[in-house]
Amino acid sequence: MLDPIARLRRFNRVVTREIGALDTSYLGRGRPLGVARVLHLVKPGGTDVAELRLRLGLDTGLLSRILRGLKNEGLIHLATDPADRRRRIVRLTPEGQAEWQIYDQLGYAKAQAVFDRAGTRQQALIDAMDLIATVMLQDQVEIRDADPDDPAALACVGAYYRLLMETFPDFTPDMFPLPLPDATRCRPPLGACLVAWSDDLPVGCVSLRPLGNGVAEVKRLWVDPVARGQGLARRLMRSIETRAVAQGFTDLRLDSHTDLAPAIALYRNDGWVEIAPYTGYPANIWMAKRLRPRQHFSPPQHFR
Repeated sequence: MLDPIARLRRFNRVVTREIGALDTSYLGRGRPLGVARVLHLVKPGGTDVAELRLRLGLDTGLLSRILRGLKNEGLIHLATDPADRRRRIVRLTPEGQAEWQIYDQLGYAKAQAVFDRAGTRQQALIDAMDLIATVMLQDQVEIRDADPDDPAALACVGAYYRLLMETFPDFTPDMFPLPLPDATRCRPPLGACLVAWSDDLPVGCVSLRPLGNGVAEVKRLWVDPVARGQGLARRLMRSIETRAVAQGFTDLRLDSHTDLAPAIALYRNDGWVEIAPYTGYPANIWMAKRLRPRQHFSPPQHFR
């Protein structure tokens, strides 16, 4: 039996071969994978060169050579951002858009072939891939603002509701309507909604809605199972607390259930204390936290 390290290295070798990382002509289009990847990350409205470099982990010289080659092929053009002359924006030409579409179709077909080989194990394969990618990108998870009705936010909340129904057999779908009836209260300037992203996969969420008199309620904290054990729930809570301070709230409330032991432990460790009930079933524990005065609080520059 191979040890864990040997199995991981086997996995790496298989993926390297299957995705064509060593091919000089990725998907038969005459360019290596790295060049195709740069092309595919150019957004329809243009992409900041610095964003490409950060996303791919490329040094400035290598990315410049790749962009120069794509420009010489007539697939992209580069321009200075008129709003900030320090930024360079790369955009696809019509020829580049056509090539992007070809890569996308070929890549889709290649991925479909993998799923076809998985047969009835497709969901297990998807779950395993999400877990592997999220573990590898653990230090790159970003927490960003979202609209409560955004598909990513709704997907997270839907998964949160399914978790509750799996945990509590007497919970029924009619108790968890979507879209959210309180969406307006969870939008700025009244409240907030945050979604955690691992690359382009939403892996967590939390919301804030006002209760009045400087008090807000934290709602629907959820972390995808593939991202648990990484401290993401605590990051989400601290991010929403930072947002609450910035919006002028002085106190927070939440309701939960004692069967959700990891969540209750997190709240207590972060300074939340039990209070008298302020909502009804299905909650059976209610907690509060006094926020530090704004003049003594230095929020981070960005939610990361």
